[in-house]
Amino acid sequence: MTKPDFSKADGLIPAIVQDAETGGVLMLAYMNRQAWEATIKTGKATFWSRSRQSLWVKGETSGNFQLIQGIFIDCDNDTILLQVKQLGGAACHTGYESCFYRKLDGNTFKIVGKKIFDPEEVYK
Repeated sequence: MTKPDFSKADGLIPAIVQDAETGGVLMLAYMNRQAWEATIKTGKATFWSRSRQSLWVKGETSGNFQLIQGIFIDCDNDTILLQVKQLGGAACHTGYESCFYRKLDGNTFKIVGKKIFDPEEVYK
């Protein structure tokens, strides 16, 4: 049976998060075995926070949970693609719909994404 290979990169694998409805890329985070198992068990995207060194359920603070709709694994078994239903409309902790809300225009990144909420209000 194919399973994620957590033997590389200190037990972490990248998890690309995609909106299941639109196909848009929402974010990139990391999973360890514990986050993977929690995601499978709960149906909510769960990651490993490298800064806090702890499990992190996406949306536990903001309410913008990601409900799993589909899971794909790459050819090397070391990257996961999560297709999700994004609750609340924002995947990014900065309040934007996607973490990829800035696009290179010439030599400057310009904001092209939609801001959904003010992080100052949500993360009090």
